[in-house]
Formats: sequence, C-alpha cells, structure tokens
Amino acid sequence: MAFIELHYHSDVLRHAVTVNVILPESAKTLIGMSAESASEYKTLYLLHGLSDDQTIWMRRSSIERYATERGIAVVMPTVLRSWYTDTADGANYLTFITKELPSACRGFFRGMSAKREDNFIAGLSMGGYGAIKAALTCPEIFGGCATLSGALNIASLERVYDKKEWRGIFGFSLESACELAGTKHDVFALVKAAKENGIPMPKIYSWCGTSDWLISTNDNFSHFLDELEIKHRYDRSEGDHSWKWWDMHIQDALDYLLK
Repeated sequence: MAFIELHYHSDVLRHAVTVNVILPESAKTLIGMSAESASEYKTLYLLHGLSDDQTIWMRRSSIERYATERGIAVVMPTVLRSWYTDTADGANYLTFITKELPSACRGFFRGMSAKREDNFIAGLSMGGYGAIKAALTCPEIFGGCATLSGALNIASLERVYDKKEWRGIFGFSLESACELAGTKHDVFALVKAAKENGIPMPKIYSWCGTSDWLISTNDNFSHFLDELEIKHRYDRSEGDHSWKWWDMHIQDALDYLLK
C-alpha cells in the first residue's frame, strides 16, 4: 500500500486540512504480504474519536494491513472536536466529510470509485456517531457505514457535555444535551426519517464491548433498528472503550461492508 499525508486547502472549512490516505498498489516484492491494485477500487472513510486526529488509526491499529488484504483505499481526515457537524459557529465539518472530501479525493486519486456501493464510512466513539450521521445524511454517497463503541445517543451524553463547547457546535441557545433529541443531530431521528421517507438505507454494522460505558446506547440503537425492521448487524462481545478491541472489530466491519 501507498501511504500519503495529504495537505490541501478546504473551501468548505476555509483553511488548510491534513488527511491521511492509504492507497492500493501492485507490488510483487513485499515481504510478509502481497498487494494487488485494480484500476478502480473501493474507499473507506475512517473517522477518529473525540480526543484524536487523522493519525490515530495508523498509530493504534493495523488498518494498513487490513486495507492491503482487501484492496481498498482508506481516507482518514481530522475534524477536531466537532462531532462531525456543521457547527453553529460556522465550521462545516459534516459538509466537508460528506461532500467536499470524497470529491477532492477522487480528483487527487483517480482510481477511487464514485459508485455509492463502493464507498463506506466508519469510525469509533465520536467517529462512530459521525459515520452513522454522515451515511444517513448523505445516503446517495455512502453504501455502508460502521460504528465501533459509537456515541450514538447524542441527547444522553451528559458525561461528555460541556455547555460552552457544545453551544458552539450545536447551537448557542443549547442548555442541555437532551435538547438534541429529535433534531438533525440525532441519529435515531435520522434513521426514523429515512425509513418514513423511503430513503435507501446504507448497510449498517455496529459493535460495542460489554464493559464499554456506551454499551446501553449501542444496545438501544440496535433494538431501534429492529423495531423499524431495518437490516443491520450488531455484535456485542467482550471489550471496553479501547484500541485492543477497535483494532480487532474494524476487521469484522470491513468484512460485513465489503461482502
């Protein structure tokens, strides 16, 4: 695989951004693995958690090896602590992730397929929330999404709620996280609206560890999808909110999305 640290100017964000990219390549003299590259390949947009940046998946997991085995590209952007949102203070990170970034990457890297069924988005914790939100907001772009230990119920996250920070993200009149229930920031509401309006649903994969503080949120999301008769896969197993488990289960997510 080729690894590229991409720096370019984002018109949506109005400043320079850094994106880490893994690209398929054909190489016959690699030691320990083989690599083949098609003329057109699938892409995974892989999102970081609240405290991290675009480097974290490369530093804490074997995502390059997993991508090599599957012949896919992986795009890893940074969005700071934005919750993958077009924020109240004017930083349009959701638009950046869903619209500008895929278009820019296909311009820079000509082998990336533009087909919906060839584009996926996944993430952990805050990034798990962002992946579901992005896929449901722009179902015409992403054919599948995956969340690992996702912070999916945004309206219940008093544990990470800081009023000053969240007002800048979600709205300056915000007094409590619970006010986000039913809004465009609530993935439960986005799922329900997509179902009611007959919008094609992306493939959905989720995993959460039984010792993770977000397990009840992930259980509830899966039950909600079941109630709406939305096909998905939910794995709950041993694990907590840490990289040992995310590195393991991103492989399950890839296998489900790519099959």
